[in-house]
Amino acid sequence: MKPFIFIGAIALLATAPAHAQTLVDPNKVAPEYREAAEKRRAEQLRQRECALKADLEKILPRDRTAFLNHCLDAMVARQ
Repeated sequence: MKPFIFIGAIALLATAPAHAQTLVDPNKVAPEYREAAEKRRAEQLRQRECALKADLEKILPRDRTAFLNHCLDAMVARQ
């Protein structure tokens, strides 16, 4: 039983932590995909802004999705 625990501990220590998706950098993609990358980056920035608003307003996890959807819809309507 001890070898299994040892192997499990080594496996957990050897794995890299998962990070959130990084922002798309339009300058690092091929020129034919740059426009799509710029649109994706703008969407990511809107999502981050709404997530920050949710954090500042201390929205409960069960209500967070509805809040984020409403926030994103409001941002699109303003533009």
